[in-house]
Amino acid sequence: MMPKTTAPVLAAAAPWFPWLKGAIFALLVTNAVGYALFGRPTEAIDSLAWLTLLALFELETAYPQRMQQKRVAATVRTGRLVAGIAVVMAAIGFVREHEWLDAVNAMLWIAVVILFEFEVRRLDIVERHRPLFAGIAGSLYTAMAALVLIWAWSGEWFDAYDALLWLIAFVALELNVLGIQGEPAVGPKAPC
Repeated sequence: MMPKTTAPVLAAAAPWFPWLKGAIFALLVTNAVGYALFGRPTEAIDSLAWLTLLALFELETAYPQRMQQKRVAATVRTGRLVAGIAVVMAAIGFVREHEWLDAVNAMLWIAVVILFEFEVRRLDIVERHRPLFAGIAGSLYTAMAALVLIWAWSGEWFDAYDALLWLIAFVALELNVLGIQGEPAVGPKAPC
């Protein structure tokens, strides 16, 4: 069951919020192209799959009324399933390549997606236990922020930069889902 609306007051009150999300999405697209052209195949699959998941989650939370249409909902769910399979394949690939930071990062992100799925599908439970869900999300994001610092400390600047962008993107999406900035606004918000 989809929530009635999930756009927070932040999007309604702060006109820069949709622009920030659009800019972050554009940077993530650029990073995905960079990984596809210059990275390992596992990095390319991982980056493109996550970009797909982010776009589909954003569409689903931005336009819940469209998700009531069976064809749209089926298309989005199929896209998420394919992207999810690609994410798991990339995580397995990172383990096989002994890329431990990438593997831990992928597993943390998989946990975030599971949390998002629950938040989007069971808004009634999330509303009753908002501090718990915010705490779980905060713990996952804190662990991923630690990975950003580890990548930066080890001189892997592009990985640190990319991971930081992903954190910002998903925190923005989390604000939409949980409505942390206030009560949900009425009406659709800008895409991305």
